[in-house]
Amino acid sequence: MNVFRLFADLLHLGSIFILIARLNQTKSCSGISLKTQGLYFLVFATRYLDLFFSFVSVYNTLMKIFFLVSAGYIVYLMYGPLKPTYEKGLDAFRAEFLIGGAFLFALVFPHKYEILEVLWSFSIYLEAVAILPQLYQMTRTGEADNITSHYVFALGGYRALYIINWIYRRYTEEDYSDYIAWVSGVVQTVLYADFFYIYFTRVIKGKAFKLPV
Repeated sequence: MNVFRLFADLLHLGSIFILIARLNQTKSCSGISLKTQGLYFLVFATRYLDLFFSFVSVYNTLMKIFFLVSAGYIVYLMYGPLKPTYEKGLDAFRAEFLIGGAFLFALVFPHKYEILEVLWSFSIYLEAVAILPQLYQMTRTGEADNITSHYVFALGGYRALYIINWIYRRYTEEDYSDYIAWVSGVVQTVLYADFFYIYFTRVIKGKAFKLPV
């Protein structure tokens, strides 16, 4: 594992810890898209089915279990104890279109025409757009608290580092290619472009996250 992959994984872990801490400390899921969290749970549930069939390493197995359990826990919090604070009216992005589109792409452009590989491809395509309901909700309110901003930044940063990881591996490993992950990762990172701009021009300077009017 190279350093870019390691730091990307740590940033991904950090994003989840930030969100869980925010939910538990504030006892509110205001400003958080349940649809995005549900999509991430679906991403991990379809990607990590190989937990039952293959073993890569202890690190790999523990990371998969953590992402599955943490995603399920976040959805539980938002559906259960924190449901009264959920802003359903603002979380209005049509997530079913994202699921349907990802499934269609997985059928047409799978890694391999095998059940687990099609589901893996589906999870990659879905992860590329899973943040859209969260970004859409933020555009509807025009603002977000700083902790939520840090959470979204960590998610976007993790994917950006993965792109560097892929470039590094492309030039250091023979016959390394993963076009599905590459294209989806670039699309996912591009979706964060506006958010990154506002984050670096406002939040980093101690200002509140607000979209320009």
